[in-house]
Amino acid sequence: MQKTFVGPQLRQLRRAHKQTQAQMAKVLGVSPAYVNLLENNQRSLSVQMLMALSDAYQVDWRELVKDPSSNTLAELRSVLQDPIFENAPDLQELRAAIDHAPGLVEKFLQVYRTHRMTLDKMLRQGRERMPEDLLASSPEAIIHDFFRENKNHFPALETAAEKLRADQPCSPDDVYPMLKARLLDRHGVTVEIKSAGAMSEALRIYDRETSRVHLSEALDHQNRTFQLAHVICLLEQAKTLSDLVAGSGISSPTGLARCQVELANYFAAALLMPYAEFLEAAQKTRYDVDRIAAAFGVSFEQVCHRLTTLQRKNASGVPFFFLRVDKAGNVTKRFNSTTFNLAEFGGACPVWNIHTSFRTPGVILPQFVELPEGERFFTLSRTSDRPVFSWESQDRRLAVALGCEFRFVEQIGYADAFNLESGGLFSPIGINCHLCPRQNCAQRAHQPLFVELPISTDRRGNTRYES
Repeated sequence: MQKTFVGPQLRQLRRAHKQTQAQMAKVLGVSPAYVNLLENNQRSLSVQMLMALSDAYQVDWRELVKDPSSNTLAELRSVLQDPIFENAPDLQELRAAIDHAPGLVEKFLQVYRTHRMTLDKMLRQGRERMPEDLLASSPEAIIHDFFRENKNHFPALETAAEKLRADQPCSPDDVYPMLKARLLDRHGVTVEIKSAGAMSEALRIYDRETSRVHLSEALDHQNRTFQLAHVICLLEQAKTLSDLVAGSGISSPTGLARCQVELANYFAAALLMPYAEFLEAAQKTRYDVDRIAAAFGVSFEQVCHRLTTLQRKNASGVPFFFLRVDKAGNVTKRFNSTTFNLAEFGGACPVWNIHTSFRTPGVILPQFVELPEGERFFTLSRTSDRPVFSWESQDRRLAVALGCEFRFVEQIGYADAFNLESGGLFSPIGINCHLCPRQNCAQRAHQPLFVELPISTDRRGNTRYES
């Protein structure tokens, strides 16, 4: 007679009744050790035990002995043949996952089915098949994920920046001449300010052959200082950058160069805003961005970006995300140390007031937002001015948003004016319309990729995408 093993089913039954193994054992009149052996398929199920389970928990014995794991295993193995999974787990690992975490396996398969359905919908857009490189992760997305996996914090760069400031201590007013002198004394590099017309639409050019750094006159003082700190990093921290980039998972030359640029920017921010002093100022001012910017002689946007990096062990600040968009909604920069999912492409939610900030340049707009999954955040949005080259390029403002989870809001001074107990405090937003499952949103501009919204000929909803 074939032995019957019901480990996963028994475990699910016990958890459904919120019992421990000891509690189930007491109900069945056996030892906890025996229940443990049954759950781990180290003992087969006897007829007597099957009847006891059926009577005690009012379940059909046929449901207990039904074994859907073979079909699940076949589907799981098929899914893992997809090229997006480079190294699939072996058969033993897959069986262990099905036995010990069947709920997680089912959720994984559900996510994959949704992924395939979404991909199919994308491929049906237009008359011809979408190019493969369009479906691959962009270097920007890989860099974003690399930074996020590191909690947007790189101790090696922090240490290097702190050492430089300790070697040449100076006030924020004197950082620019200090960096300029360091470039000349240690590297033989001179700095020149050149007209915007002579810079060929560039803001900074480091000419390695002539050992000169050319800075555009369009840059203000804060950004000139930042660019010199960036060059210092390229010259003095080349090995650190290479070591970090080697673990990024990026393979394309363009992506590798882009990652080095972002890491050098990280160093520049750490140099201009030393960690300990910056964290102290942030907490003392209750994250008043303007006051912090004034204290360190940096820009509003630079402070917002730096606030996302305060994740040092035993000395962390409020975890923030940072997003920058242009007037068309294109995402031009994003960094994240929170659970908030930042849109990679344009079209962020119009309900979010990051877009409204273009109407009120320079004004900080606070907002409480709620994502479709119920996660709540407090955000600040404001415009950020860009260097102006000519009258044709005036008003090239961008908008930046800074946000944290609602549980940290009492540490943020900008939230003091709000009644945090108000039920109508939160604005319902999504990542963007393509990914947002919300129904009855008057701002919807696209049908979601993975949800079919209800349509009826007898009713007109808030938008033409649903009834």
